[in-house]
Order: sequence, then C-alpha cells, then structure tokens
Amino acid sequence: MACSLHSFFSFLQNRIPVAIFYPSYIQAITTRKPGIIALKKCIKEMLRQRGQGPIYVIVDGLDECPNSSGMPSARREVLELIKELVGFKLSNVYLCVASRPEIDIRMVLESLEPVEISLDDEVGQKADIIAYIEYAVRSNSMPDWTEKDQMLVINTLSQKANGM
Repeated sequence: MACSLHSFFSFLQNRIPVAIFYPSYIQAITTRKPGIIALKKCIKEMLRQRGQGPIYVIVDGLDECPNSSGMPSARREVLELIKELVGFKLSNVYLCVASRPEIDIRMVLESLEPVEISLDDEVGQKADIIAYIEYAVRSNSMPDWTEKDQMLVINTLSQKANGM
C-alpha cells in the first residue's frame, strides 16, 4: 500500500486542479496539474494545520513499493516523506508503517526510533494463517484432492508462510 501512496500522488497529479494546492493563486482555474512535489507539500501543510484532532496516517505494504535503481525510487520517495512527517514532531499525528523488514526500510525506520511490533513470530498470527489455509484447501474449490494431498498442501503452505 505504500506504493499506492506514490501511485495516489500520481493519480491526483492528473485529476486535481492547482486551486486545491495553491488556493491563493488567482490562476486557480487553470488546467495545469500539480506535480508530486506540490502534492507532498499539500499533505505536509494539511497535517500542520492547527486545531485538528488526532490524525492517523497508515502506510501499509511499504516493502511492496518498487525499489528500483531509478533516481529516486518510489520506495525511497515514500521513506523520505515518512522521515519528513516524523521530523515535524506533531503531537496529533500518528504514523503507522506496516512492512516486511527489508534492509533499506529498516535502516530508515530504525533511525526514527519507532515503537516496533513484530508479528512474524506471533503464535496467533501463525494460527490464523493455518486456519485460513485449511479453510481454503478444504473448501469446495478443490473437490478432486485426496485427504493426503490436502494435508500436504496445508503443511507445506503453513511452514513456508513465514507470517505472511
């Protein structure tokens, strides 16, 4: 979903008039669209508005965001935005980042002194995954599978799920 944040910026870039991001500009009716930089600026300004209640920003699946060698990658841009948001030290903004612990992500997030919750080794998570696998395999979608085949699939997927 973090990649979706980057995609969301791109989506907005093509659909939202400049007026939303620069209300003081008289050229608000123009057909020109804001760039990613303007969209990031808008988010930052919205979060900094005084008198707001709690704001929850959830970035899910940051590891799924492309990490190509391009300059900069979509993942790098999202990580930089996260660093900037944390740097504002806004008491009403709560940031939750869900991701696999890939090295580039860990390096950035650990420098921000987060409260870290790892679900990889949680018994409840593993039990939920196994229950889902059993349900999916035993449902009517696999009517030709023998009990032995079903158990093989359930055991193999359960062992290799690694909390995912």
